[in-house]
Amino acid sequence: MENDKKLYTLLVYSENIAGILNQITAVFTRRQVNIESLNVSASSIPHVHKYTITAWCYEDQVVKITRQIEKKIDVVKANFFTDEQLFIRETALYKLSTDTVMQNPEVSRTIRRYQASIIEVNPTYVIAMLNGVTEQIIELYRALEQFQCVLQYTRSGRIAVTRGKQEQVSEFLEQRERSQLLS
Repeated sequence: MENDKKLYTLLVYSENIAGILNQITAVFTRRQVNIESLNVSASSIPHVHKYTITAWCYEDQVVKITRQIEKKIDVVKANFFTDEQLFIRETALYKLSTDTVMQNPEVSRTIRRYQASIIEVNPTYVIAMLNGVTEQIIELYRALEQFQCVLQYTRSGRIAVTRGKQEQVSEFLEQRERSQLLS
């Protein structure tokens, strides 16, 4: 049964209200589903924030979680997606030992091979940055670890947009506005 778990990405849109993040994460906690990554930012819609949340779970769990989140009073819309339905990116920062980078040219070649950028160099450390999909980011980390030069490593939460023309919340808001005008 464990093999049936998939990585789902939820896109949740809400009004910018204090405490809504706690309400959303509590839904996962009650269902005993661990959040893998979480990113919150303003959306393209004024006064609406977008939460991009990833979690490994079963399809029936993600359906229930999405429904429960959508019931929250300040949530405008919530949907879940698989990776194929989204355009996804993350950013990673790799803090590397300057001595090792300078002594071993293969480290720099590895960074270039993954199309990462070196954004800071000083006598103590080198900072490399990679924007990409999770798999690429982890692969670069593993490659750099082999040189024993990684001092620190972090990656952002996932950011995602749907592959459709506009965000589904836009369609939802347009329909809601039309129905309010008719009533």
